[in-house]
Amino acid sequence: MAKSSKKRTAAPAHPRRKQATPKNSSKKPTGPQPGRASTKQSTAIEMLRSTGGATLEALMKATGWQQHSVRGFLAGVVRKRLRLPLDSTVIEGQRTYRVTGDERLRPAEASAGRTKS
Repeated sequence: MAKSSKKRTAAPAHPRRKQATPKNSSKKPTGPQPGRASTKQSTAIEMLRSTGGATLEALMKATGWQQHSVRGFLAGVVRKRLRLPLDSTVIEGQRTYRVTGDERLRPAEASAGRTKS
């Protein structure tokens, strides 16, 4: 048997992939998505916005989260991502968390208050 005179070309090792779109190209909504039912996060934020605030135990019961998850939500989502001013006070021996205002800081405003030493 004679070999074919046509040479085979090797397939590329990695086929071309679509380029990813930049993650910061559009603004992300901060509240619940339209069409979505009430979420655990929105329930917890509503509790924090009430005049009396909410205790850790009340947030745990309402969301079904464990204690460390509620604390992580308060620090990571409420304070850092949503930039809501969170107040923590002890009332009758129980710590109560409350969102003190609904004004969100913009990154430019937050850094404008800092001075370089």
